Parts: sequence; structure tokens; C-alpha cells
Amino acid sequence: MQLLAFDTSTEYLSLCLWQDGTVLSRDLLAGQKHSQLILPMLGEMLAEAGLKLPELDCIAFGAGPGSFTGLRIGCGVAQGLAYGANLPVIGVSTLLALAVQANADRVIACLDARMGEVYHAAYIRSGTAWIAAREPGLYRPNEVPTVEGEGWHGIGSGWAAYGDILNACYAGQIDEQNGAAFPHARDIAALAAQEFALGHARPAAEAAPIYIRNKVALTMAER
Repeated sequence: MQLLAFDTSTEYLSLCLWQDGTVLSRDLLAGQKHSQLILPMLGEMLAEAGLKLPELDCIAFGAGPGSFTGLRIGCGVAQGLAYGANLPVIGVSTLLALAVQANADRVIACLDARMGEVYHAAYIRSGTAWIAAREPGLYRPNEVPTVEGEGWHGIGSGWAAYGDILNACYAGQIDEQNGAAFPHARDIAALAAQEFALGHARPAAEAAPIYIRNKVALTMAER
């Protein structure tokens, strides 16, 4: 299968073209220029691969949580491209994408949500599947949910911003941490490929951001 994936949920912009497990990816620090950069970069990737958009099977995007503006850009681009090429979409959790990137079996993914809060989720890998030990939520760093056992890996910008507090909350449970990691399209693509194989792709109109702080993002059908 062939799918296009991208993430605009943080200050980074990442893109990935997935072709039966072969990956072509790009990423850069976009700041607040995601809307200006994403379409030209997507066009360049497709041209490099010798593909046109309608030849793809699906479009995947980082659905959140993350920056509200970034999530709306990603969702809007996914919907627009999918409508134009008559393709389905798959939205992937940015926290789950971070968990995949950690390359560990027990992962606490945290993104800096600003305003003294973090987006948080805990995952356990079982074979090729991921089980949410703690579903994505929004918390003050000193109020994150507990997890059981040791051998956890911390990943994401929340660990860079509030590492001391989070380590105190999980004293003795964290083996490693990577506060420099950001959700990447190549991990979103890998997760989306699994979802597509399970028949979980959705019509473009059903694409929607995961915005935990408030229900302020609507699908095109809701609008």
C-alpha cells in the first residue's frame, strides 16, 4: 500500500511517503510556517517518488493532541487533499506516535501543552499492538496519573520542560527519557498502515483534530 503522512502538531513539520514499508521522509523546524511549507514539500516528495496523489491509498495525519493552530492546519490539509483525490484519511494520536518512536515496551509520552500543563499518555507494547495504560489527557506536571511497575521510557517535549517534576512523580520507574523527540510522520505512517489494513480508514469529512483542552475543533460535516 501507499500512503502519505504528515504532522503539524508542534513547531516541527514532518512528512512521510510510505510505500509498502519503504519510507521517504522529511522534517524541519517550521516554527509558525507550517501552512506555507507543507504543500510545496508534499509536492516535492510525490514528484521524487514519481507518484500522483490519486495513486495513493490513504492520507494520514497527526491528529493531536498538540498546538491548536497546527492541528487545524494538518486536519484541513488532510481533508482538502483527500477530497480532491477521493482518498480516505486516518488520524493518528501524536502521543502514540511518540511511543512508537521510543523503541521501548513501556512508554510515558508527554508533550508540553504550555500554560503549565502537559499532554500525557502511557502505553505498553504487546507484540505489534499498543495498549493505553493511561489514555491521553491534560494535566499539571505534578498531577500526572500513576503507572505500575518499573522500566518506563519517557519521551516528548514535556520531559524537557518539566523533567524534574515528572521524574519526581515517577521516582524509580523511569529508565530512560528523551525530551528532544517530537511526533514524526514516519511513525504516524507506520501506525496508519496498520489501521488501514484493519479497515479503519475514514471518509475525509470525518477527519478531526484531537484537541484535549476543549472541544473547539469541528469536522467539516459538523460545520
